[in-house]
Amino acid sequence: MAESEQTHFGFSQVQKSQKASLVANVFDSVAAKYDVMNDLMSMGVHRLWKRYTIDSSGVRAGHKVLDLAGGTGDLTAKFSRLVGPTGSVTLADINLSMLKVGRDKLRDKGLVENIDYVQADAEALPFPDNHFDVVTMAFGLRNVTEKQNALNSIYRVLKPGGRLLVLEFSKPQSEHLSKAYDLYSFHILPRMGQLVANDAQSYKYLAESIRMHPDQETLKEMFEQAGFEQCTYHNMTGGIVALHRGFKF
Repeated sequence: MAESEQTHFGFSQVQKSQKASLVANVFDSVAAKYDVMNDLMSMGVHRLWKRYTIDSSGVRAGHKVLDLAGGTGDLTAKFSRLVGPTGSVTLADINLSMLKVGRDKLRDKGLVENIDYVQADAEALPFPDNHFDVVTMAFGLRNVTEKQNALNSIYRVLKPGGRLLVLEFSKPQSEHLSKAYDLYSFHILPRMGQLVANDAQSYKYLAESIRMHPDQETLKEMFEQAGFEQCTYHNMTGGIVALHRGFKF
């Protein structure tokens, strides 16, 4: 097998053509318990990370927003209220199980008027050029096979003046925090996944996928390669998570 045909699935090497289906299996397995596990894994702090993302988005009434890899719709719910009846939010996810969980949750909240649901591959978005004011992607980019293709695709669908925000696990900034985080990720997290979701293996993959994701500076360079300008990132919780932002001009 040629090296160029391979990519990582966690710490394993697989054929690029296989990765999307392997990732799909993970999220099919965890979809029903995804929100519960998010609260447990982060001790609720993921809500603060997402709130900071929303506050940094500049979303306002009338905007068209794409919540890419939007999963169970936490960001979509907030954006729906911000854009109001004159705006729209598209919740897009490659995984149908996650999309269904998100749709059901948002409908239970009474959010139906300005939200669309689209099953979409981030590497080849099915939207017109220059269409969205803001694109967000929270905890999804690390699961994409060709991340640069996804950033290029997002750049295409953004309007001039639009912005991209990617919220993703990143590299802790201190050695002590990194060691503690490794202990938690590789020993506690899979056990938690087994107890709550009856699935240790998927959470083992999630921990490994975080370690294989580009660090803060590398991802910033990838933003710039896609054409984004004024690219910045903001570390949260000691760099365990970073919010990257870039603009299309």
